Amino acid sequence: MKIGKHHLSKIEDYLWEIPKSFHKNMLVPARVLAHEPILDDIIGDRSLVQLVNVASLPGIQGASWVMPDVHEGYGFPIGGVAATSHPDGAISPGGIGYDINCGVRLLTSTIMLEEVKDKIEALSKEMYAQIPSGMGKGGFLHLTHKEMEDVLSLGAKWAIDKGYGNIKDLAFIENNGHLPDADPSKVSERAKSRGLDQLGTIGSGNHFVEVDYVDEIYEPEVAEAFGLKKGQLVVLIHTGSRGLGHQIATDHIKIMMTAMEKYGIRVPDRELTCVPFSSLEGQNYYKAMCAAANYAWANRQVITWEARKAWANIFGKDHGQLKLMYDVAHNMAKLETHNVDGKPHALIVHRKGATRAFGPGFSELPESYNLLGQPVIIPGSMGTSSYILIGTSKSHDLTFGSCCHGAGRRLSRTASKKQVNAPQLKEQLKERGIYVQAGSFKGIAEEAPIAYKDVNLVVETVSDAGIAKKVAKLRPVAVVKG
Repeated sequence: MKIGKHHLSKIEDYLWEIPKSFHKNMLVPARVLAHEPILDDIIGDRSLVQLVNVASLPGIQGASWVMPDVHEGYGFPIGGVAATSHPDGAISPGGIGYDINCGVRLLTSTIMLEEVKDKIEALSKEMYAQIPSGMGKGGFLHLTHKEMEDVLSLGAKWAIDKGYGNIKDLAFIENNGHLPDADPSKVSERAKSRGLDQLGTIGSGNHFVEVDYVDEIYEPEVAEAFGLKKGQLVVLIHTGSRGLGHQIATDHIKIMMTAMEKYGIRVPDRELTCVPFSSLEGQNYYKAMCAAANYAWANRQVITWEARKAWANIFGKDHGQLKLMYDVAHNMAKLETHNVDGKPHALIVHRKGATRAFGPGFSELPESYNLLGQPVIIPGSMGTSSYILIGTSKSHDLTFGSCCHGAGRRLSRTASKKQVNAPQLKEQLKERGIYVQAGSFKGIAEEAPIAYKDVNLVVETVSDAGIAKKVAKLRPVAVVKG
């Protein structure tokens, strides 16, 4: 199957549709949120083929969606959103991804960049020293099996109870850093063993800890509520559930591939393996996914403690407290209610490389954000801008309360390595005032700015679509990668 621009019908400047009639397997239309200049990058890989395949999932409602940062993934495209009917619609691990609850959190400081420009390089080195990074890299924590059970059950609260943060942090984490449906018994011993020494580590790939400054403010009242000021230093943390989450996906995909036949499910791509959410296999996966999500929130909480420690070591204890603005997930399945054809429906919303973007009045938000909407954190690449957005009520009507999650790859890791001279790039970034600390030049080359779409255009798309509003633009000054 090949899909070109001529197969897409333009609905709005930012919205395109592949009709249900395009393929016999489609149960709903497939929709693309993208300004036209981004379409060429999207059509260059199998993203739209995967989007059409997702439209065949049992119980899918409304439409299958991709955000403007979309690129090819496992089964589902990364940047994909699909909602299936609850409780008997499908749940598909490919719609969550291998890095369960990969997410982003933002920490705000009381320091302005102009005050400490001469200390940024030292800060980058101290962050790298305090925050373990790299493929398979373990941290200072070595959990007992009992502690692992508690992490999987309690999430971020476990880390705070152990002294890695304060109780106020929980209000500023999606779901307060805890999914109550987690069941550690549904997580294999192999998965648990992979996570015993990885709390407080960022791993490799596109994961990072980054020090940015606030470059522009678009919504002053919202920025003030979020604690953002122009010129202020902030810290972005991007990572997930590490090897534990990857193993959970591996384990349950294998189980589901065998189980699909007994439920009479056939999918156009074996990577779309799925089962009814209400089935034994579906429930076992969902409860294991929730446990992995809790692990990821605990992981980002411990990394926050490490970042605060590095901050205090460089700037002193008077400037050592970084405040948690918000933490959002972008690889998750959630049970939510949204309107479909004008009526409320209970749904299983798969977001893979997509961020929840709920509008004002959502009860889970901290009191200071409730009348504004949910913060949405969109990281760019290490040499470009990142954005803070805020969700709107329109996102509920258009995209099941969802938004993009980043810039989105336009080059594969292999292609990027062929085109990028990593030592040269590192020096060029340093000349621009961006200090990069990484375990290898390979990681720098794979994550070079050239490998990603234009984050400004991605953000303009979701802003023009009205599903999120721009609050602030950030620019990097220090980057820690695996």
